[in-house]
Amino acid sequence: MARSIDGIRNIGIIAHIDAGKTTTTERILYYTGASYRMGNVDDGTTQTDFDPEEAQRGITIYSAAVTCEWNDRTINIIDTPGHVDFTAEVERSLRVLDGAVTIFSAVEGVEAQSETVWRQADRYGVPRIGFINKMDRIGADFERVLEAMRNRLKANPLPIQIPIGQGPATNDDGFRGLVDLLTMKAIYWDEESRGSEFRTDEIPAELADDAELMRSELLDRLSDIDEEVMEAHMEERDVPHEAIIRALRAGTIEAKFQPVLCGSSLDYIGVQPLLNAVTDLLPSPLDCPPVVGIDPSPKADGKEVTRKCSTDDPVCALVFKIQSDNHGDLYFARVYSGILKSNSRLTNPRTKKKELITQLWHIQSDSREKVEQVEAGDICGVVGPKDTATGDTLCDPQKPIVLEQIRFPETVISMAIEPDSSADRKKLAEVLDRLQRQDPTFTAKTDPETGQTIISGMGELHLEVIRHRMERDFNLKVRVHKPRVSLREKLVGELTVNADFNVTTPANTLHFGLDLKVEEFNEGDSAVTVSHKLKPNTLPAPMLQVLLEALDGEANGGGKFGYPLMNMRLTVIKADYREEESTDTAIRSAAAQAFNKVLQEGKIVTMEPIMALEVVTPEEFLGNIQSDLNSRRALIVDSNRRSDLCVLKAEVPLIEMFGYSTEVRSLSQGRASYSMEPCRYAEAPPDSTTR
Repeated sequence: MARSIDGIRNIGIIAHIDAGKTTTTERILYYTGASYRMGNVDDGTTQTDFDPEEAQRGITIYSAAVTCEWNDRTINIIDTPGHVDFTAEVERSLRVLDGAVTIFSAVEGVEAQSETVWRQADRYGVPRIGFINKMDRIGADFERVLEAMRNRLKANPLPIQIPIGQGPATNDDGFRGLVDLLTMKAIYWDEESRGSEFRTDEIPAELADDAELMRSELLDRLSDIDEEVMEAHMEERDVPHEAIIRALRAGTIEAKFQPVLCGSSLDYIGVQPLLNAVTDLLPSPLDCPPVVGIDPSPKADGKEVTRKCSTDDPVCALVFKIQSDNHGDLYFARVYSGILKSNSRLTNPRTKKKELITQLWHIQSDSREKVEQVEAGDICGVVGPKDTATGDTLCDPQKPIVLEQIRFPETVISMAIEPDSSADRKKLAEVLDRLQRQDPTFTAKTDPETGQTIISGMGELHLEVIRHRMERDFNLKVRVHKPRVSLREKLVGELTVNADFNVTTPANTLHFGLDLKVEEFNEGDSAVTVSHKLKPNTLPAPMLQVLLEALDGEANGGGKFGYPLMNMRLTVIKADYREEESTDTAIRSAAAQAFNKVLQEGKIVTMEPIMALEVVTPEEFLGNIQSDLNSRRALIVDSNRRSDLCVLKAEVPLIEMFGYSTEVRSLSQGRASYSMEPCRYAEAPPDSTTR
C-alpha cells in the first residue's frame, strides 16, 4: 500500500556512543506496535543491532532502517552508530533524512561525538529535536545539558518539557516523570506496564512557578514566528494548542531552534511524547525544498535541475548504502521524486549504464516486506543493480539528473593483511572488493614495493570488525600485521620552478616549457589544487586541459616519501608553446619534470593525523592518566568537571594511541572512559614515522 507523502517522517537517531539511541529505538518500536517484545542492548536482543558483532559488543556498528506507525504517520527511522570509527554510517544516513532526534545523556551532556554528529546535521541542513535521556542517573542535570548545547554546539535549545526530579527514583527528589509545557500537565509512567500506560496530573506545587516561567519563555520565542501565538500571549489569553504546535513546527523546520524533551528510555519514561514531537514537529518530505542536481547530458553544460517531491516528476533516487550478503547486494535508496517500480530500468549517470530494478522492499531491520512500487519521499531497499556504488543517482533515462554525492572522511589507519593459506588469495581479493562496495571508508590496495595487501579504515575497532566479518560471514581466515597511520606530505612555504622539455629525434622535435608556482594553503586537510594564470590564447584549450590534468596526476601520485600530498596549490604562471612541437607527450613530460623539481627543491614535511581525545575519569586516577598522555605527546587543551567526574580534553597523535583502550582501563581500574575523533594533521617528528 502506498504511503501518503505528507504522512512520512524520515528521521535519524544520532548521538554520542552510549547515550541511549538503540534503547530509545527499541521503546519506540514497542510502543508503536512494530515490535511485540522489548529488546535489551546488554542482552544483545535489540532489533536494530541484529548483527552478531553488534550484539556481542553492545554497540551499534551498522545503521539500521526500521518503520513504524504513530498518529496516522509513517516513521522511517535510521538508528545510527555513535562510535567515531563508524561515522560514515551517520554521514550517509543524514544525507537522505529529513529530520533527526539527537539524544544526549543527562549525566555526560554534550560529548565529543555529539559535536561531530551535530556538525554533520548542520552540513546537510537537517532539522533536529533534542532528547535528554538518562534523567534517572546519578549526576543527571537537565539545565547543564541545555547550557552545553548552547555553548558547545551553538544550538538554540527550546525546552518543551521539564523533568520532575533528577537522579535515581529511589531518592525523594529523584526522576519520576515530566511536566509538559505545551499542555501544562504532569505526566507519570506506569512501570508495571513497561511504560505502555501513563497518567496526567496537576503540576507538583514545587515546580509550578518554574513551569509558568519556562512556558512564558517558550511562548515569547514562538511569538516571533506566529501572529496568533503573539496576540494571545500579549493579551494573556489561553494560546490554542494547535497554534503552539504550528509555531513550533515552523521554527523547527526553519532551524530557528531545537525543541528539547527529556526522559529515561531504559525506565520507559518520555518515549511517547518524543514520538508525538517527531510526528508533529519534524518535516515531511513535502516540507523540504526540491532536491537540486546537475543535468549530465552533454548539451546541458552542467546546468542545475530540480526535482519536486511529487509522483508527477520523473523518478529520481539516491543510493546511500549497500548491504552485501550471500544472496546478492541490497541497495538502500531514498526516492526523491516520481514512482520507483519493480522490473523497471533506470540510468546511473556516473557509469552511463542502465540498471534493472528487479525487486523493491520495505526494510524492517533484518527483515523485509516486498512491494511493487515506492513513491517519492520514501526509503526502500532495491535489488538488481550491478554497477551502482554508494552515493550514485538512479533516474529516469529520459530525464537524467545527478544528485550531490555523499562526502566521506579519509581513512586514518592502515594494516597489512594476508590469507592464512595462499589458496585463499583470490577469495581475499573478492571479499575485500565486496566490503569496499559496502563501506566507503574502508579501502584495500596492493603496496607496489612489498606486494602486500594494505587495508585502511577509520580506526582500530573499524578494522577489527572488518576482520571478524571476513572470518564469520565469508569463512576466510586472515592474518593481520601491526597497524600504521595514514601519513601525508606537505610543502612548507612556496617556490617557483621552471621546466623546459626539449627532445630532438630524426623524425621531429618535441618542446614545451612552463613556470610553475607552488605554495601551501591551510584550508582544512584538503588535497592538491591545480589552476593557471595564463593570458588568453597562450595555450589552445585542449592543450591547457592536458597540462592541468598532467599536473593533477603528478601531484596525486604521491610526494617525496610516497605519501599523499595535502594543502598544496599549483599555479601555471607561464607556458612556452610551439604549435607543431608541443604535443601531448611534450606537455606531460614537462609537467612531470616541473613536479619533480618541486619535490627536490621544496621543503617537504611529513604530516601525521592528530586526534581530539576526551577522557572521563574519577578524580583519583586523573594524575596517572595525565602522565600517560604526556608520554604519548598529547597536548591537554582543557580540563573540567562533570558532576563527580573529571573530563580531560587533549590533542594527541594517532600513532601514539594504539592499545590505549587497554591502558586507560588498567590505569583507572576500568572506571575511565574515552572517545576520540580525527581533528587535524600536524608535522610529525622525524623518528615517529619509522615505527
